[in-house]
Amino acid sequence: MPRIRRLLAPDWRLLKAVRLEMLTDTPMAYIESLNAARRQTDTQWQERAAAMSGDNSLTVVADAGVDGSRFCGLMRVVLKHPQAPHKELQAMLISVYVAPEHRGLGLADELLKEACKAAVEDLGATYLELGVHEDNSRARAFYERHGFETTGASRPYPQDTTKRELAMERRLQFQGG
Repeated sequence: MPRIRRLLAPDWRLLKAVRLEMLTDTPMAYIESLNAARRQTDTQWQERAAAMSGDNSLTVVADAGVDGSRFCGLMRVVLKHPQAPHKELQAMLISVYVAPEHRGLGLADELLKEACKAAVEDLGATYLELGVHEDNSRARAFYERHGFETTGASRPYPQDTTKRELAMERRLQFQGG
């Protein structure tokens, strides 16, 4: 099983490689296009990696290389309204990816477990929300197994507005000691 860890700003080259892989593998799953990602400069990738591991955002990665040379999975958690005056903080799960050769082996379960834990412990979130394509029954079943429920809310899917993106959410529990 690959090692689950946090993305760090110096990981920008690994982030770039996995992002290009994600966009090649399932281009309809992400708002960004492969061409747009390819046009990013090294400086932009460095800034992106720093932002993805900042104060209101964190990214868990599955590091498959023995030498730390390849990410084979990724999940990002972002606080929706970090300055919200109420105590129920919601975070969004975005940029979910597991490389084809690692699918169905439990890696997604481990990444999601770590993403939920980090959302609570590091971001203070009490709810985790996500959007899933209405036709992606495999992803919906995965999230339902992990306690997510559809909220009834939906919006047009960004890449095909004739389809819907369904909102799902889960209450998070603090597991610490």
